[in-house]
Parts: sequence; C-alpha cells; structure tokens
Amino acid sequence: MELKNALSDYTESEFRQIIQTIKNCDGDEAFQDDLIAHLNLIALEAGGSDLVFYPEEGADNSAEGITQTIKEWSAANGLPGFKDA
Repeated sequence: MELKNALSDYTESEFRQIIQTIKNCDGDEAFQDDLIAHLNLIALEAGGSDLVFYPEEGADNSAEGITQTIKEWSAANGLPGFKDA
C-alpha cells in the first residue's frame, strides 16, 4: 500500500482502503501504527484517527462514512478534497 503526501493525492477509493485496513487490523502492529500516524498527518484537523476509534455518537464510522466525513469537512473548510478517480 502506497502512502501519499496529502489527502488530495488520494482517490476516495484509495482512502477508504486505508480506513478499512485500519478497521480490520490488517498487518502487524508496526504497519497499523504507520497507517494511524499517516491518517493523523493528512486528516488530523478533520478528526484523524478519532473518527475510527472514538466516533461521535450516531456517526457513521464505516470506512465509507469516515471518508464522507473527511470529504465534507475539507469542502466546508475550503481545503482540497480527494482527487478524481
């Protein structure tokens, strides 16, 4: 799995794959730590890993829901979102 420099370097599908990998606990502990740190690097202001591990009550914390939350947050704050597929 290639980790990219910015949220805007990912398609929604690529980003969902990262979230799903974290949620499935795929890979060893070091790999998971790297993915979580990367998520916090590129999406901390939108909630980062808290969206996975500490979702707000009633929030959709599926990979699709987290991706949508970050997409909406980026748009609302005038930041680049995901690249087109």
